[in-house]
Amino acid sequence: MQIPVIEPARTALLVMHYQTDILELFPSVAPVLLSNTRRLCDAARAVGVGVYFAKIHFSAGYPEVSPLNRNGQVIKQLGLFVNDQISPELGQRADEPLILAHRASVFFGTDLEVRLSARGIDTLIMVGIASTGVVLSSVAHASDADFRLLTVKDCCYDPDPVVHDHLFATAFESRTTVLSLIDALALLA
Repeated sequence: MQIPVIEPARTALLVMHYQTDILELFPSVAPVLLSNTRRLCDAARAVGVGVYFAKIHFSAGYPEVSPLNRNGQVIKQLGLFVNDQISPELGQRADEPLILAHRASVFFGTDLEVRLSARGIDTLIMVGIASTGVVLSSVAHASDADFRLLTVKDCCYDPDPVVHDHLFATAFESRTTVLSLIDALALLA
């Protein structure tokens, strides 16, 4: 595969749902995911690619969760995503935006697209947990919004490895350039 060329000023790294409540659900893979994604964040920062963090978040009492939203009801019952934070291992800087989403997609009901447009961003490097949730829904939106997309498979995770691999071979491959971490680091070198 030929590694694409990017313009750092027109590119953003979008780190989705790398937050403490989610990573605590997957303790066996969290250290590798955090290490891989920290390397990617540091490489992006070094060449001037903006790093954006997005997390799923709810207010106390979950007023944003409709009784019709099945996934939201499960989250509410588990008491997740009210007091957690972006994983500190990623070294989020004060000037790196944090997008709060109330649904799986980091675009739905947020100002992310406006923020990216205001900075002239047309290329997104996307990573996240889980592939069947935030990555799938956000890639679909960003593709429809005409962003140039790259996904880094080694920085994405889903507890169902069969579905994870299938998404990267089908839905993501048709909408994004799928990169390994090594390829992504070379892109950012």
